[in-house]
Amino acid sequence: MRRKRFQKGSLQPRKHCQYRMWVACYWENGGRRSKVLGRCSQLGRGEAEAALAAILQPINNGVARGPRIIYTFVQFIENVYLPFCRRSWKESTAGTSEQIVRTHLIPEFGKYLLSAIRREELQDMLDRKALELSISPASHIRWFLNAIFKLAVSDGLVFGNPAAELRIPKKCQPGRMMRSLSEGEVMEYLDVFDLREALISRLAIFEGMRPGEILALLSKVVGQNAMTVDRRIYKRVFDTPKNGKTREVAISDSTWELLKEWRDLAKDPSPEGFVFPSEALTTPLTADNLWRRTMQPKLAKIGLGWATFQVLRKTNASLSTKCGVDPKVAADQRGHGLGVSMEVYTCSDLEQKRAAVNKLEAAVIKKTASPQA
Repeated sequence: MRRKRFQKGSLQPRKHCQYRMWVACYWENGGRRSKVLGRCSQLGRGEAEAALAAILQPINNGVARGPRIIYTFVQFIENVYLPFCRRSWKESTAGTSEQIVRTHLIPEFGKYLLSAIRREELQDMLDRKALELSISPASHIRWFLNAIFKLAVSDGLVFGNPAAELRIPKKCQPGRMMRSLSEGEVMEYLDVFDLREALISRLAIFEGMRPGEILALLSKVVGQNAMTVDRRIYKRVFDTPKNGKTREVAISDSTWELLKEWRDLAKDPSPEGFVFPSEALTTPLTADNLWRRTMQPKLAKIGLGWATFQVLRKTNASLSTKCGVDPKVAADQRGHGLGVSMEVYTCSDLEQKRAAVNKLEAAVIKKTASPQA
């Protein structure tokens, strides 16, 4: 008896009446079979190949040496990639990451056979996205495509990674500019608030803490010189800090004085009480409500309504560098790596740039003038 072999079938465009149709050809029960899948004008090659794979799946089941599973792009995302990534993603990361994948990638390639997607198709998609997106979301899309196909390669589902050499298009839309606060703007920022909001802002600007870390603080972890950051809150869910590491955060003298003043007003002074509780006392404030109801309206009146918590974190990094704080110490205080600290959060202002060029000019002139002197 002839041994049954794994088959891939064939896909051919054929003219049927006045239309060109995709026709799938394959073997079943010892006979040649064919099936019309749809019009070429309405069905892309990738979608047609996925339909052919679905037809062959039950025929190939149990055939030795065949691939374990044939996935479409969306099947691989839903059944393999997302479940695997959720093991390590925090809730905040999962929320933004899944949104990017579901909004930009699945609508484009969801019906395509995973192994049939080519680099040219991925690059064309990125070029189209550049017409409406800035370089940051375009870079995220490229990163996710690369990660998806790297996992597929490791599982033996595709022979190579078509996203490995993708390029960010030159003509991306201009992104939203986000600068840090100047020293004068920092003082204006703090002066507009009452004690609670001013203290929260100081912990972000001077101590470099994330809003979820600030609002998750318990009284017992706050000391005179430092506090222990061992958790954060995101969308009412407590979790470890973003990098997963507990750290000690130093407290400035002025911030400590305000903390003592705030502690004297606390409705729940117990060690297990939240430093910034909600009206119920059993839960902390939520960052969204705090910003939308209290902070942003006051800041808008002085023209600083754009300065979100993300801006405050950038301000901490930028002003720390400007004041000569050691970059590694500043990064440890904020709780992230040195590379992220310098490349993402730190921003040099015009005063620093002018000082740099004048310092360079003076050094060159002094060195060239010394032999003549």
